[in-house]
Amino acid sequence: MNLYYLKSFYVTVKKNSISKASKELHLTQPGLSLQLQALEKDLGVCLLTRSNKGVVLTEAGQVLYDYADTILSLQESVERDISNITEEKQRLIVGSCKAIGEYALPCSIYVFKNDNDHIDIQLEIINTEEVVTSLINRKINVGIVSNEPKNKKLKYKKITSDKLLLVTSLPLVKDSITIDELKQLPLIFREKGSGTREAVEEVLKNNGIDKSELNIIYELNSMEAIKTSVVSGKGISFIPELSIKRELKDGILKPITIEGLEFNIEYYLCHLKEYKCETPEMSFEKFIMSSKRGFC
Repeated sequence: MNLYYLKSFYVTVKKNSISKASKELHLTQPGLSLQLQALEKDLGVCLLTRSNKGVVLTEAGQVLYDYADTILSLQESVERDISNITEEKQRLIVGSCKAIGEYALPCSIYVFKNDNDHIDIQLEIINTEEVVTSLINRKINVGIVSNEPKNKKLKYKKITSDKLLLVTSLPLVKDSITIDELKQLPLIFREKGSGTREAVEEVLKNNGIDKSELNIIYELNSMEAIKTSVVSGKGISFIPELSIKRELKDGILKPITIEGLEFNIEYYLCHLKEYKCETPEMSFEKFIMSSKRGFC
């Protein structure tokens, strides 16, 4: 039984008119009549007759009509579910470190989505260590991390670099300090597994400074929480410049230089070496590596 002809039959009965049904189905009246005749020929029965009041169902026609609603509803469900599967293949899950994910990346996602409306994109903001773990466990398609990934299972490309600034909102703190003065400051650090923390510790280690020598008053697992704490004068912290552009411009935060030390952080796009990138991943990679990414 031809489902297309079945729909023509069903609409004709619902409209109780060949002419009205042909308009809804975008068919000519003779074309619709031919489809109804073909359906009757396939089933070997007469399904309906015309009358002055429209169309009249035969006994066989009534049986078919009762089933048609269910059959056509099932057809729509199948088509919808198949369509959903196709759409899921266009789904992209991006995992990003917090330093860039909480501030710069949302604008990029917005711009990317405007040009790629067919891609359902989801952003997971976690720390660098968790991004790597999620990639390995295939919970995300692509990741953005702080610092060059050390895991051999990953392929990566550098996106950009940024300055890590020691910042404060306290007016009495000097603009330039020595390493010994750094050790006395009330510092707020990111949690273990953070790329920002790793970058700071690497510079300190290379200059013979152990983390235990610092006055770390507490650790937080959110760059936003650290920024809020620093703005409210609760401590001093190393924060990526991308995250505090507005606060620096407005004078809410000021940078502190440390004699002989400079802190930088790099961001990388990465995915599993064995992972075969599909169209959504390739589109996102091309976009995020371009000037169109528009980090805010």
